[in-house]
Amino acid sequence: MKNTETGPVVKGSLATIVLKLLEQNDRMYGYEITKVVREMTDNKMAITEAALYPALHKLLEEGLLETTTETVDGRRRKYYTLSKKGKTETADRVNALQEALISVQILLNTKLSHG
Repeated sequence: MKNTETGPVVKGSLATIVLKLLEQNDRMYGYEITKVVREMTDNKMAITEAALYPALHKLLEEGLLETTTETVDGRRRKYYTLSKKGKTETADRVNALQEALISVQILLNTKLSHG
């Protein structure tokens, strides 16, 4: 069985992943975000609620997200959307993450010569 727990790289990029998903899907609720990540990565990446909700709250505090609450099937559900600031910041964060991942790939695939 594959390990689907998020590692340090994923945790460090979680906010950017959330912003990008919201950019692509307009609005999503927490469980939906975790489900989409699992489906899109063929169960290779799982975001736990314990990791997701603090990230969502931080993005709210930064003014990058807005929320609305609706009742669906008798249950209250909080939907997250990008704020105006979040829409402009998403591209910057995605670009920064892509550059970081390219650098990590270079480091992992480069044979270092000593001396």
